[in-house]
Amino acid sequence: MSEVSLSDKKYILLAVLLAVFVVPSSISGTAIALPYISTDMNSDVASLQWVVNAFNLTFACFTLMWGKISDVFGRKRSFVTGACLYALASAGSAWATDILWLDIFRAIAGVGGAAIFSCGSALFIDVFDGKQRTQAFALFGTTAGLGITLGPTMSGILLALSGWQAIFILHAVVLIFVLCLTIKLPDDRVTDRPISEIDMIGSGLFISSMFLLMLTLSKGYDWGWSSTLSLLCTSGSLLLFLVFVRHIRRVANPVLSVSLLSNNRFMGYILVPVVASFTFVTLLTYFPTYLTGAMQMPASAAGLMMLCLTLPVLLFPLIAGRLAAKGVPSSFLMYLSLVCMLAGAGGLLLGVETMQSVWVSGSCLFVVGTGMGLSAGLVDGEALSCVEPGDIGMAAGLLNTFRLGSEAIAVALYGSFISSALTTLVAEQLTDFTTADQGDWVTAMASGNASALIAEWADDKASILMSQVTEMLKIAFLTTNGLLLFIAAGVSVVVVLKLRRRRTVSPVQV
Repeated sequence: MSEVSLSDKKYILLAVLLAVFVVPSSISGTAIALPYISTDMNSDVASLQWVVNAFNLTFACFTLMWGKISDVFGRKRSFVTGACLYALASAGSAWATDILWLDIFRAIAGVGGAAIFSCGSALFIDVFDGKQRTQAFALFGTTAGLGITLGPTMSGILLALSGWQAIFILHAVVLIFVLCLTIKLPDDRVTDRPISEIDMIGSGLFISSMFLLMLTLSKGYDWGWSSTLSLLCTSGSLLLFLVFVRHIRRVANPVLSVSLLSNNRFMGYILVPVVASFTFVTLLTYFPTYLTGAMQMPASAAGLMMLCLTLPVLLFPLIAGRLAAKGVPSSFLMYLSLVCMLAGAGGLLLGVETMQSVWVSGSCLFVVGTGMGLSAGLVDGEALSCVEPGDIGMAAGLLNTFRLGSEAIAVALYGSFISSALTTLVAEQLTDFTTADQGDWVTAMASGNASALIAEWADDKASILMSQVTEMLKIAFLTTNGLLLFIAAGVSVVVVLKLRRRRTVSPVQV
């Protein structure tokens, strides 16, 4: 990109930050709306989970492709295209009449969100340098944190005032304003790079592999983990991924350069969001359902409770940016981030028996959010500063692929694990309550709507049933989060080992 004027930098900053605000607010806000969507559309657990999974899947898959597209077509054009897709998909989500169409529109929104994050961070690397770049990425992380923070609260208010459709209408309106801002952005298309550089075959192989993996994770409890369908999808995903790896090693312009995977510092940084996915993101997505189900909080109260998790993500990116500017090593801040996320998630499990205490759960959520906030404003800038300038778009795509791919996998695993646990528990403990089928109980409990089924019983039996439902939700919560915490701890070890090694390629000077 040619030299950018100060006024154009301001437009770029405002446009990217507004779009970045919408994406995480959509993710966290949709989690609050799931019980209402389930009631309105009478959907089953699997279809309801795909309101979240469809977005995460396409977001994860297309970030890698958008990174390469932005290298060829330019950051601005790619960013604008993504914002258009997101605005149209949000409008479609608001007017969806059944769960299938809502899932489809959420998948399209994920494609647009992938462009916003990949091309937005690549735009910052192109436009800003030195202290401006550090400040821009601190604002990037802070704005993402603001979206996560305000998403549940805004959704809770909109649910109380109007309905879940208003959440998606708000997203569409904000993205339309972003598109108006982009009119004044300078064109940055790289005219000497041919379209043939976009590796469509490699992109297709990667997307197909991820889709089969996500399908297995989301439907495994329904099909049976050892069923023929589960084994076929798992085998197909692995086979396609192996073909993808072989493909990128053989072609001239792969969608993913193997050299990036051998860059230890880069890989160490991009694995930090993976830990956040298995701790912070899963709590962000499903803990509101636990609050409305086990703790019987109304949606507005659950949204306020989630501020304990999300407020630190608003505050700590700027704090971490200032510490880094004063000479605190970024690797140390990454280690501190990992410790906070693991300690907070572990404390939440240890305190599960006292989870009725708002202070216990709130304190643990705050620690997890602090860990997320410490890394949110630094990871993108530090990771992209470790690669060659010509690979920045691809690197941004890979970074967000790891971020969103791990989120998609973590959320899908959470949904499958908790549904499997509840299926077993319901079969064992609710044999005396047969007004609804066991599948209906699992659906209601997983979506936070168990109180509707409990209301069908007399007061004396309803109180007994409520205590059983609460206990089952606690056990399912403990089992599921314990497994995800174990995965997060393993990834954290890899992060430490990677960041302690020297760079293997020349970094971009910051």
